[in-house]
Amino acid sequence: MKTFELSHSSGASKPDVAGFFDPRTFSVQYVVSDPATRKCAIIDPVHDFDEKSGATATHHADELLAYVQKQGLEVEWVLDTHPHADHFSAAQYLREKTGAPTAIGDKVVDVQKLWKEIYHWPDFPADGSQWDRLFAEGDTFRIGELDTRVMFSPGHTLASITYVIGDAAFIHDTIFQPDFGTARADFPGGDAHQLWQSIQDILALPDETRLFTGHDYMPDGREPQWESTVGEQRETNKHLAGGVTEDDYAAMRNQRDSELPMPKLILHSLQINTRGGRLPAPEANGKRYLKIPLDALEGDAWE
Repeated sequence: MKTFELSHSSGASKPDVAGFFDPRTFSVQYVVSDPATRKCAIIDPVHDFDEKSGATATHHADELLAYVQKQGLEVEWVLDTHPHADHFSAAQYLREKTGAPTAIGDKVVDVQKLWKEIYHWPDFPADGSQWDRLFAEGDTFRIGELDTRVMFSPGHTLASITYVIGDAAFIHDTIFQPDFGTARADFPGGDAHQLWQSIQDILALPDETRLFTGHDYMPDGREPQWESTVGEQRETNKHLAGGVTEDDYAAMRNQRDSELPMPKLILHSLQINTRGGRLPAPEANGKRYLKIPLDALEGDAWE
């Protein structure tokens, strides 16, 4: 199975993009680098977790670090697109290893407030202080000499953002590969109409913009894929092509989502990812514990 691919820069102000696929969670991590300066950012890193044994590990995050070292790169940012519901974020681990600041969208505070109630965390600071920087719509920053712009992309979650880095956009849970379609919008705080508008904003980027998604579910058993273009998505995405209207899309999305079970790690992951990737503090016996609220979410699947 393909678990790595490098999308090369095609010219000045355009990044090299290394994608790393995690078959356990169907997630894609990225190292985005500036060929001119050898500076880079890590996007949506995975902290390994085995739900059966409760074991944690840093195999995938260490793979990123090994790539960075081998390529002679310097990490300037550790970026999350949103608080993930299907894997733990390794942002804090990589911050400790590299010294690079962490960042996420500023609407993460709304996600924190929502999950603070679900987990019954009365003393939890839902203020985004778990990251070094919170990005708002339109914010800009640099990775080496690469100009980077932040787009607010809600719908999948309240806090989802897109990073546009040169000719590449990191769209995570908005649009998947054309043969799979688009992301669900039924998590707490999700909204199919908002997701439609976020997708339209992404598809308004230039046709040649490289789009890098956060997951691939390999329909019909094909090899993992995670790169497409705006033009390709507009013309061939199974949920978007052929004159689909916003109301058509929202009706389709809501119907499909009503038939999907919740991700198996959502209750595990959000208590890590709303903390910026920090594992729970050890208790008096030196062990860490997750807190799983019962009967907190709809979407049960008994079959």
